[in-house]
Amino acid sequence: MQFRTSVAAVFASLLGLAVIVSISGAFIGLLSLESVDTRLRTESRTAAESLTEGSAPGRVAGDGIRVLDTAGSPVDGKGTTALRPWEINSLKAGKGVTRSGGTADSGAGVRWVGRVVAAPSGKPLLVLAQADLSAYRDVRTTANRVLGLGSLVVALLVGTATWLAVRGALRPVRRMRLAAARLPVGERLPLPEADDELRSLARATNDMLARRDADTERLSRFTGDAAHELRNPVGSIRAQAEVAVVHPDPELAQETLLQIEQEARRLSELVEGLLALARSDTATPPEGGPVELVAAARLVVDRANTAGTGTRVRLATPLSAVTVWATSAEVATVLDNLVANALRYARVVVRVSVLPTSRGARLLVDDDGPGIAPEHRPHVFERFYRAEADRARDGGGSGLGLALVAEVVRRRGGSTLVGTSPEGGARLEVRLPDRKR
Repeated sequence: MQFRTSVAAVFASLLGLAVIVSISGAFIGLLSLESVDTRLRTESRTAAESLTEGSAPGRVAGDGIRVLDTAGSPVDGKGTTALRPWEINSLKAGKGVTRSGGTADSGAGVRWVGRVVAAPSGKPLLVLAQADLSAYRDVRTTANRVLGLGSLVVALLVGTATWLAVRGALRPVRRMRLAAARLPVGERLPLPEADDELRSLARATNDMLARRDADTERLSRFTGDAAHELRNPVGSIRAQAEVAVVHPDPELAQETLLQIEQEARRLSELVEGLLALARSDTATPPEGGPVELVAAARLVVDRANTAGTGTRVRLATPLSAVTVWATSAEVATVLDNLVANALRYARVVVRVSVLPTSRGARLLVDDDGPGIAPEHRPHVFERFYRAEADRARDGGGSGLGLALVAEVVRRRGGSTLVGTSPEGGARLEVRLPDRKR
């Protein structure tokens, strides 16, 4: 970065200096030419005064002075000037004319300046003064050479200064990079005292490290919990299969196969829950939209009542529609897991209530089971957490259904609560917004 920035600074300065040199050279040329014209006007004025005082044109001519008539023909007895008619007109108008060659041998050109005066006889004459431009050319060449060399020196100085400045500016970044490379897990970069971009960079880096450590810890905990949960059904299936192999009794084999089938179903549910949670952790949530909560709840309740669990699921909804901001799949996931959890612990009835609020909706799922003790309520929506699984009629779930509910609700800006239902069992409450948060 130091080299690229320095090279860019050198090229930028060279480009800018080249423009300045070009403009300066042209300006110096104009000043030099104006100086030549000033001298020539003085000489032509002196020669014109001699003519008006009665001096002959032949005596006035010489040392760069020529006398012509207004048509451009010499009247001083010397050779032609090779000036073109339009140049003669410019000289009569008081403008300077530059011609190549002329009497100069250097090839730099000749500068002519003229003045029209009246001779004592009344005849108008054109008095010309000329000067060799070799000195003018040398001055301009020298000026361009000096300015060019000065530009190179300035560009090198700019490149060197840029190199040193960038190196000094990047030194704290280099120290921060080395400190980050040696940073142990859980530690953070020290924040610079100056409130500048480096402090903002260090703060952003620390935030990134905090998220990384949190993700690593969550992944480690999730992996350990998943391994622990998977070990139980897998070990049970293996033990039952070994018993069936050792005791090839048809009745015992049938009983063992039923137990293996139950454990396999439990294992399948556990794996599906793990996959759903893994997708919710890593995937970007899909674009949400308005979802009619009453219709979604009615579908889930009807499906639960036709499943033949023996527990009646009742639905209480307002007459008007209630919408929340999510996707249909997310709402179905929340309802399915909440109702399945309530059915697992309920004795006779499960009540599902949809209540509109000013900013969305409340979804209440009540059961008449044993309820949830206060010490367990803060952990109900945690992964793999099961409060006294033996209270459930089927031995308890995997502890992932409510965790998935909490994750879906959190991503949509909602909240989850645990309380006591009017029937004396547990109340699980979900609040979802009606617009994107």
